[in-house]
Amino acid sequence: MSPGNGGFAFRDQPKVYSVADLTGKLRKLIEDELPDVRVNGEISNARRYRSGHWYFTLKDADAQISCVCFRGNALFLKIQPEDGLAVIARGRVGVYPKQGKYQLYVESLEPHGVGALQVQFDRLKARLEAEGLFAEERKRTLPSIPRRIGIVTSPSGAVIADMLRVMERRFPGLHVRLFPVRVQGQGAAAEIAAGIRHFSERRWADVVIVGRGGGSLEDLWAFNEEPVARAIATCTVPIVSAVGHETDFTIADFVADLRAATPSAASELAVPEVTAIHDSVTENVEKACKSIELRLAQLKTEVLRRDPDRLHRIIARRIGEVFERLDDAEQGLVGTQATRLKESRRRLDYVEKRLAHLDLRTRLVRQLDRLNAATIRLGSCLRKIVDHKASRLGTADARLVALSPLAILERGYAIVHRKDGSAVRDYRQVTTSEILGVRLHEGGLTVRVQNARSSRESYSPERGDSV
Repeated sequence: MSPGNGGFAFRDQPKVYSVADLTGKLRKLIEDELPDVRVNGEISNARRYRSGHWYFTLKDADAQISCVCFRGNALFLKIQPEDGLAVIARGRVGVYPKQGKYQLYVESLEPHGVGALQVQFDRLKARLEAEGLFAEERKRTLPSIPRRIGIVTSPSGAVIADMLRVMERRFPGLHVRLFPVRVQGQGAAAEIAAGIRHFSERRWADVVIVGRGGGSLEDLWAFNEEPVARAIATCTVPIVSAVGHETDFTIADFVADLRAATPSAASELAVPEVTAIHDSVTENVEKACKSIELRLAQLKTEVLRRDPDRLHRIIARRIGEVFERLDDAEQGLVGTQATRLKESRRRLDYVEKRLAHLDLRTRLVRQLDRLNAATIRLGSCLRKIVDHKASRLGTADARLVALSPLAILERGYAIVHRKDGSAVRDYRQVTTSEILGVRLHEGGLTVRVQNARSSRESYSPERGDSV
């Protein structure tokens, strides 16, 4: 009613939402407004479920937001969520209806600032050091003269050119193989680890150099990642780490068997200088020759210093002793040969006596007699078998004749059959006027059916009954 008519005015009632409706409306507003955001904060309460999903909180001094990173995105994160780590999280803001809260669905994580990277560096370094990966007793000595060098670095840039130039200068003709990789950016650590495993599995190289040129902490970060450290630790070939400049240190430097200040320095440490090797060999040969000459001079002086006559007597006595030993050996050899010859003759006589008792002709006659007797016995057995088979065959033939349909026909019976060759056994099989065949003992007939009756009805040819 309107007020002018003395009635009451009704106000519009406000809309009432269900919880689900209101949550859905808020969800649409938030997700449409914030489909792609980047948030800076510190990670806390990070936990990874067996499903592979990560859940954590991103906070700063004044607020916090719940975050979730599903397994599909977690596999490609640059860094793993860790409490206390300052990061920049990129993703979308959404609402989780069951709990009625908004949260950040993280798609990527990046460390925020050098301080965050340093924290991550220190934590990984401490963990690997506690495992013993930096222990000095693990370090292997490089071969003094390597034949083959493996290099894991970028194929472009000045680093590989400088390394090859140094190696060619120090040891021309040295075998070198490059495993090309990216040395910074997304996926660089995985490629570097793959290159190290390549040389480890194939055992081609005697030394492997892993490195790159200088840069910021972010540029060198691929050499601070755990997959690279693990690959270096398990490599079967000694590894030289050459990352950055002299003041740059990476996790790879601590795990490697030898750390070089620069890639060029790594080439000098791993590859000896061929001229130095030649000079060292020449010096050693000269020292050996001088040592031999000195020893010969000492022996000559010693001989001259002694009494020549006494020396002659000593030599003559020793020669005589040698001759005596030769005579004794000759006598012993003659005696041994005579004994062996006598034994051989005795055995020969014994064999000849045995052969005399063996007359091959007598043995042959005995074998022929046995063969003849066996032949006679075999012939007798075969005759018995043939007679038995013949008797059985005659019996079977008699039975066959007795059962033959021809014998029945000979007694006056006949076989009636239709055109298709089937035998007629019942009068119901034929129809009036049907042409049938009749087989007799001698020859046959073709007849036409005039009447068909059962065996209980009388049959009289005199009244014209016929088949």
